[in-house]
Amino acid sequence: MKQILKDIDAIIFDMDGTLIDSMWIWVSVDEDYLAKYHLTEPENFHDQMEGKSFAEVAEYYLKAFPTLNKTIDEIMDEWHNMAYDKYMHEVPMKKGARAFIEQMRARGKKIGIATSNSRKLAEDTLKALKADHLFDVIKTSGEVGIGKPAPDVYLAASRELQVKPERCLVFEDVPAGILSGKNAGMTVCAVADKYSENLEGKKRELADYFIKDYTEIEINEV
Repeated sequence: MKQILKDIDAIIFDMDGTLIDSMWIWVSVDEDYLAKYHLTEPENFHDQMEGKSFAEVAEYYLKAFPTLNKTIDEIMDEWHNMAYDKYMHEVPMKKGARAFIEQMRARGKKIGIATSNSRKLAEDTLKALKADHLFDVIKTSGEVGIGKPAPDVYLAASRELQVKPERCLVFEDVPAGILSGKNAGMTVCAVADKYSENLEGKKRELADYFIKDYTEIEINEV
């Protein structure tokens, strides 16, 4: 772990499951949504959605559930409304994340977010956590038109931060996100999360580093 911050000028975080403990919300939203419309969860349901943008997941729903008489925008709006209150009141930052970011900013590192979530949820969640001032840029997969593991959202973040990809460190919690950062030519650290525990071996294999939480990172090495 001593080399994780070597030659790094910017740090870019995935949001859900990486920066904040929020993956449980989407499991709950999926369950409630399926029950509301009497839909049966297909095989490998959650695996099929990993890394996809908000719109791509809605598009997947329409393909998986042909009887669902909704538009992509209608599905996204309904999900947003179901999740919003939980994000505003029940989502904490990951252990050690805030202190780590504050210390990195104090050392002149640029800080960004590259998320598959919607911009409104991302921005409003950071405001609710009183953490919005800690980030120089937020980029969403929806804005770049394609989800992870494509590198686009991380490359967009690095461009706006004006830092070369090879000087960026990414934190991610699932394989598709790890691959997104690697495909962008960045160094990637996998982060443990309850909702991807079964994928820990794969995460360790794909990433350059793995941490249980941000307190493991040796700040004094910078």
